[in-house]
Amino acid sequence: MIEVTGLTKRFGKTLAVDDLSFTVPSGRITGFLGPNGAGKTTAMRLILGLEQPTAGRATVNGVPYRELRRPLTRVGALLDATAVQGGRRAGQHLRWLARSNGVSRARIGGLLELVGLGRAEHKRVGGFSLGMKQRLGLAAALLGDPEVLVLDEPANGLDPEGIRWMRGLLKSLAAEGRTVLVSSHLMSEMAVTADHLIVVAQGRVRVDAGITELVRPGTSLEDAFLDLIGRRAR
Repeated sequence: MIEVTGLTKRFGKTLAVDDLSFTVPSGRITGFLGPNGAGKTTAMRLILGLEQPTAGRATVNGVPYRELRRPLTRVGALLDATAVQGGRRAGQHLRWLARSNGVSRARIGGLLELVGLGRAEHKRVGGFSLGMKQRLGLAAALLGDPEVLVLDEPANGLDPEGIRWMRGLLKSLAAEGRTVLVSSHLMSEMAVTADHLIVVAQGRVRVDAGITELVRPGTSLEDAFLDLIGRRAR
């Protein structure tokens, strides 16, 4: 479970995250939506201890991320799939991560097969497409068999078949009882993937509700999203 309470972050005079409070429970996929600049990525970085909050706190299973021992075994994260040294080979990258957190290297081959990179273990990441880098990033997130996953736009760069594959994988992970928080700008995909939605705008939570509460017969998630953001902004 992820718990965010009164989370606030200022960068100089800019208020990026404004008193956010929400809970992401286990066993379901929680979609994290909002327009560009809404504060989604900043909130995820705060959850993962990559930024210090100005106020408030975020915990994973009751503990701040920075206090977790062997964090890869507790939380799997994918924020920027391109943030990998291009000269590394895919398997080498995962081996370094495994070694840093005491994770068995025996998992690597199976994970590369799971994400569709079984034949790319010895290829350099610099030659990967964005979609392949996303798949490698997901393998890294799953490396420690974590209970919690925090994924920022994981479908970027994937083709339609890859997006369907990603949807099925996330659903299976949630069905195992894991906590899954995933941001996306693909409204149609979130409508068929997420069980619950947290919508933010201007750094604040605007909506925290089940998908069935937002999408009614005859309307799309995109229409509901634009209506909510527009109405709350007035």
